[in-house]
Amino acid sequence: MEMEMETASQKSSMVGRLNSVVGNSVVGKRFKFAERKTTFTTELRAGTATFLTLAYILAVNASVLTDSGGTCSVSDCVPLCSDRTVAASNCSGDGLLLIQPDVSCKFDPVNPGYSACLEKVRKDLIVATAVSSLIGCVIMGVFGNLPLGLAPGMGTNAYFAYTVVGFHGSGSISYQSALAAVFVEGLIFLLISAVGLRTKLAKLVPKPVRISASAGIGLFLAFVGLQNNQGIGLIGYSSATLVTLGACPAANRVSVAPVTTLANGTVSLIPGGTVSGGILCLNGRMESPTFWLAMVGFVIIAYCMIKNVKGAMIYGIVFVTAVSWFRNTAVTAFPDTAAGDSAHDYFKKVIGFHHIKSTAGALSFKDINTGHFWEALVTFLYVDILDTTGTLYSMARFAGFVDENGDFEGQYPAFMSDASAIVFGSLLGTSPVTAFVESSTGIREGGRTGMTALTVAGFFFLSIFFTPLLASIPAWAVGPPLILVGVLMMRAVLEIEWNDMKQAIPSFVTLILMPLTYSIAYGLIGGIGTFIVLNLWDWTEYLLRKFEILKGPNSKNNETEISGNGVNAADLHVDGNLKTIDQV
Repeated sequence: MEMEMETASQKSSMVGRLNSVVGNSVVGKRFKFAERKTTFTTELRAGTATFLTLAYILAVNASVLTDSGGTCSVSDCVPLCSDRTVAASNCSGDGLLLIQPDVSCKFDPVNPGYSACLEKVRKDLIVATAVSSLIGCVIMGVFGNLPLGLAPGMGTNAYFAYTVVGFHGSGSISYQSALAAVFVEGLIFLLISAVGLRTKLAKLVPKPVRISASAGIGLFLAFVGLQNNQGIGLIGYSSATLVTLGACPAANRVSVAPVTTLANGTVSLIPGGTVSGGILCLNGRMESPTFWLAMVGFVIIAYCMIKNVKGAMIYGIVFVTAVSWFRNTAVTAFPDTAAGDSAHDYFKKVIGFHHIKSTAGALSFKDINTGHFWEALVTFLYVDILDTTGTLYSMARFAGFVDENGDFEGQYPAFMSDASAIVFGSLLGTSPVTAFVESSTGIREGGRTGMTALTVAGFFFLSIFFTPLLASIPAWAVGPPLILVGVLMMRAVLEIEWNDMKQAIPSFVTLILMPLTYSIAYGLIGGIGTFIVLNLWDWTEYLLRKFEILKGPNSKNNETEISGNGVNAADLHVDGNLKTIDQV
């Protein structure tokens, strides 16, 4: 017992000396460890927690973008014999015909040549995701000095893959042209950030919307963590109520897709529609072994948080992942299927380096004169302005960096960082790179400086070589920390003035729309729009009185001022006499 206490004391002493040395060094002063009340080891732990909750993006982003078909085309399809059991090289004789591929070779049943091309693209995109995230995190850490991890954003990658390019290239423009749209959008976004316009645009967001955005993102994260594909699977699809209780075993889940019946009686996917894999439970609700394993991870993290144990998120993720890596169990991440065998074979490589062969530098400007190109570009731009800016402000607020004026230290280089990352990402073949809300996990662990971001960057660098391991972290290991981060981010609602309906209503709209529309941008748009509508009468009356067009006493509920820096909820406060329902 005494020896154990002595060993723990020695370790504590060693960590203390390390933190002291680094804190007093050029590195500690450069990253302001003392000013932000953090230490070197705390930053490393925070970066590790952020990365572990971000690691899923390596596999998920690659899978989503691969659904677009990437650089694959009909030319990658191979001729097939009319009798699929006969090899093309032996396709001769009575009744046998060698069929040349056409555009249908990209769809079910997918041509073997096209499938092989997709697998190469997927591996390219795993590395491209890691490298673009690495670059974004390095820029954010060095220049922004903020504890934020960057990676290709969820949502924009789905829009890129399923709407712009379309499933296996069935959309309005090609994968190469979509990359060009992202590249140009990134340059415009960088220019907006460089001239300071982005900061001004961000400050136009009303204060109640800015405050509630943090809690809304928390609900969004929790909603993601509760679902099947990226979480614990507790919430499933219902045709009657949209969502319902899930948590059924994989064998009892089926996919859902919007289809239409054609004139010849065949069933086809509706244009622009996508297949949502395994979201509908047929039976066996609450019987999923992986769900209950995830709940064990949830309890581990929650209990550690209650006891203020450092590294709580990491312990939960590592435990669930380690248990899931054993084969022939009910909770394995590698089931006895062709896909499971393929994933396990990839996992067993442990270390492997893949050169990007097709996606890097693939952008093409041949569609720049088309309306679809500019439609995609404008959509990417407005989503990035609202989504990434909202995320940055929310994470800065969660870390306690935002002052009473809505500013935070390092916001200009932070804005430049994620805008630069978008440009680099497009050159590597990925959709727009953005600051990730999962950064809140590292902030919860004590991350306060760019060293956290650099730690995340270091892990992304290692992931280039250890992709087989990191791509094997199951969704049910990531779900629990996402839910609990949502719990932490809900504390922002305490700052909302719920007794003032002109602030409460826009705040609630922002809160509720983010998870239910699965979009941070739509939540911000809804909150801002509601705020404008509710204040429009008072603003109009104020301006009419200011220019002496309207005379007479002021309305009791109109003591409005308009800030010279734009619309701000703190400056547009109404001091009216509120009435309860029973008083009306």
